Amino acid sequence: MKPLVKKLAATYPDLHFVASTKFYWSPKEQTVYYDTSKDDDQGKWALIHELSHGLLGHKDYRTDFELLQLEVAAWHKAEDVAKLFAVNINQDHIQDCLDTYRDWLHARSKCPACGEHGIQARSGDYTCINCHKTWHVSQERFCRPYRRAK
Repeated sequence: MKPLVKKLAATYPDLHFVASTKFYWSPKEQTVYYDTSKDDDQGKWALIHELSHGLLGHKDYRTDFELLQLEVAAWHKAEDVAKLFAVNINQDHIQDCLDTYRDWLHARSKCPACGEHGIQARSGDYTCINCHKTWHVSQERFCRPYRRAK
């Protein structure tokens, strides 16, 4: 992982790379954090994916669907960046990662009253298109998608 990090840091000097216990992009700090314990292909793919968020200027999102769109865009960019560094990102891995966001969005949009799916009216709030029930979901991306009826 260290050789790749050095190459990326030299190629993209406006961004910072910091060892961490997980992979993520910090737009505020213009920093790619990477998990030093993941020194394998999947770790390299995650590193390049998070770098891609930075290269695309991703800062924030307003809706769950917008987050999914940012993730798709970052994976597309990651494929291009990976080629520059002779890294081949496995397509199944990309789809598996995107599936976690799709599954998360699917669970959050399910109406707690009737089980149909709703639409996100604003950040954290959904409305069922079937029974018109409204509910609130947490802003946290990495937790179980609890739905609290309003």
